[in-house]
Amino acid sequence: MSFNTTPNGTRGARQPKAGRMLKWFNERAAKRIRRNGGKVMGFDALILTTLGAKSGVERANPVGWFSAGDDDGWLIVASAAGGPKNPAWYYNIAAHPDKVTIELAGSKIPVTAEQLHGAERDEAWQRIAKASPRFGQYETKTDRVLPIIRLTRRAG
Repeated sequence: MSFNTTPNGTRGARQPKAGRMLKWFNERAAKRIRRNGGKVMGFDALILTTLGAKSGVERANPVGWFSAGDDDGWLIVASAAGGPKNPAWYYNIAAHPDKVTIELAGSKIPVTAEQLHGAERDEAWQRIAKASPRFGQYETKTDRVLPIIRLTRRAG
């Protein structure tokens, strides 16, 4: 579990303010994921549940995912749609990488999170950008490196 937190950038796409509207959107997206088999806005999506880095409170967020190239792995990107700042869930994962669960296809799956670095990160990004060119554009909107997280099923 290697996390050396990727710094925020200085420019990027506009990010919505955390508040009632974002909470409403996330709740609605989570319902859609549960109802429609994990698709939101054309992306394969899952519900990521983390523990707050400071509060320790469970937080659930809908996020897009990509195949990690194996049967028990998922890749997620802390893209924030190309915003200048990493999403809050990224810091939650970094603080508690072994306390993450995902909800996918009606099942809650305990996972361990690992941030990809170097050539492994670059190769994963190329596969993600090829699979979803629209998603690949997020990197051009910001000056930060978009963190890629591999989620793998926890034993037991």
